[in-house]
Amino acid sequence: MANIKKVLAPADLSNHCKVGVQYALELAQAQDSEVVIFNVLTVEETPYPQAEEAWIVQQTELPKLKKALEQRKLLLHDFVSHSFADLLANTRVRQEVVIGTPYKKIIEKAEHEGFDMIVMSTHGRTGLLHMLIGSVTERVVRRAPCPVLAVPLHPKIRSQV
Repeated sequence: MANIKKVLAPADLSNHCKVGVQYALELAQAQDSEVVIFNVLTVEETPYPQAEEAWIVQQTELPKLKKALEQRKLLLHDFVSHSFADLLANTRVRQEVVIGTPYKKIIEKAEHEGFDMIVMSTHGRTGLLHMLIGSVTERVVRRAPCPVLAVPLHPKIRSQV
């Protein structure tokens, strides 16, 4: 088995993503790895939802955008510290928030920092909803530069979180 030293754990701050983040933290403890819990603020969630993504990314010093990023960083910190306090004590964890399209930013992050694995949960969408919205996890699996562990929301797994 490969030596896993860096794990990327995308987190959209939903209850569904807790399953993936927990797996990432447990894997990191077992492998003595670092985990980066990674959140992407989408263009629609910024104060400039009609603007182009490239323009918004370049404007991170605008007061409204800076405030939105700081608020999201606080939300991510609260989400992680409240949901996984017992797993944080013995794990090297970094938390990051960026602006963009989730699957693209996850792939860019994995490529840029040389992650050994991406661990993320699936939302379990099927049928028409899956066709209309698509799946961030599915897109990441198809394009990732490293192995991806896609953790399903099976009732047995959900009850462990």
